[in-house]
Amino acid sequence: MSLFKQGRYSGYLRPISYIIDLTIINSVAVFYLFKNQDPIMFSIIASISWILLSVYSQFYEVYRFTRPINILSLIVKQFILFLLLVFAFSGLYHELNIYPRPIVKYALLCFFLITILKFTIYYLLQKYRTSFGGNFRRTVVLGMNKKTLALENFFNKNPEYGYAHKKTFNLKNKTLTLDECFQYVIDKGIDEIYCSISELTNSQIAEVVDFADNNLKILKFIPDSKEIYAKKLRYEYYDYIPILTLRNIPLEDSVNTFIKRGFDILFSSFVIIFVLSWLTPIIGLLIKLESKGPVFFKQSRNGFNYKEFDCYKFRSMMPNKDAHLYQATRGDQRVTKVGKFIRKTSIDELPQFFNVLFGDMSVVGPRPHMVSHTTMYAKKIDKFMVRHFVKPGITGLAQTSGFRGEVETDKDIIGRVKYDIFYIENWSILLDMKIIIQTFINAIKGDDKAY
Repeated sequence: MSLFKQGRYSGYLRPISYIIDLTIINSVAVFYLFKNQDPIMFSIIASISWILLSVYSQFYEVYRFTRPINILSLIVKQFILFLLLVFAFSGLYHELNIYPRPIVKYALLCFFLITILKFTIYYLLQKYRTSFGGNFRRTVVLGMNKKTLALENFFNKNPEYGYAHKKTFNLKNKTLTLDECFQYVIDKGIDEIYCSISELTNSQIAEVVDFADNNLKILKFIPDSKEIYAKKLRYEYYDYIPILTLRNIPLEDSVNTFIKRGFDILFSSFVIIFVLSWLTPIIGLLIKLESKGPVFFKQSRNGFNYKEFDCYKFRSMMPNKDAHLYQATRGDQRVTKVGKFIRKTSIDELPQFFNVLFGDMSVVGPRPHMVSHTTMYAKKIDKFMVRHFVKPGITGLAQTSGFRGEVETDKDIIGRVKYDIFYIENWSILLDMKIIIQTFINAIKGDDKAY
């Protein structure tokens, strides 16, 4: 089983586009509307409004398969909304004497520059994919019929979209098994699997879904059966071919990633400066007075895309060779007196804010497991690997829902995976805040599984 997610994605394009567009609308305003006036209030309101409008209008929802006419439609929609907003600003701050004609000219100039920029990036990326073979995704199609052949033809005739189609499997061939298809996907490092529903039975569909989940592969359906419509899916169009995406992960959106990463940096910096700066010497002294050994405990764990990283904690046990293999259990003799206190209050986890600042972890996310445990659970717990679609967290929805600490039975890890997947598919910054507050409350009250 492959435990690594393959693919070549451009996660920075959208944040960079935001920055460039905001620079344009503010720079043009300074040189055109506010030559002799302070533009700071306009810049603040215009920038915030631009971001909110773009989220509403999906202005930056441009993908490799998006057609130019759809991009132009997005630009016109954003232009109208922004123009109305600038008019509203001029009415609210009438003392600035911003008149309608200059406003229209300003908006037209901004959108002329933004349109040129947007299409330039769009076509440069297509040129890069066609000429240099970069920014591509390897694909396979399960099933052979008119729609799948049309999709294969789309991939092969449009290299500018960045899809390297490797194979279309004819599932009507009785000698071909799904296991052979799965092995091909693993051997060739396939990034995306496109599945024709009419070619598969319900049990085979479930088998494909499980394989994609457990191997971090993106799975999309070609909707030629009504059975799949009962699920919550996302529509996309490749040319005129409808495609359905099975799992929509909010944190795959670069804007959401940018927001979450910004929050992580601010929150971890605050904890490090105002809490760990004075708490670390105190905890370190207490640990050293009770037992010999290091203040910090370092352990290899699996994070985003199954990548290993060193996870840090305050040492809460006597130094022992089994620390990297076995979790602490109730009444564990390895735990020191200081260790019992810092584990009960979750103080032992605080050094992980350095992991957050360095980018290996997030404040909120699925808790990372020891490497040996990850390998074990990946083989026996269905959909366990889905947890690695996002960065691991210091705390998570599973931990605040009663699935913290020692895994005593398979029921514990199954429950943890269920809550982790719900978090991944329903992430929002408000959900993160709720989990953080609940974690703080649990730390004060004391958690029965914090031992």
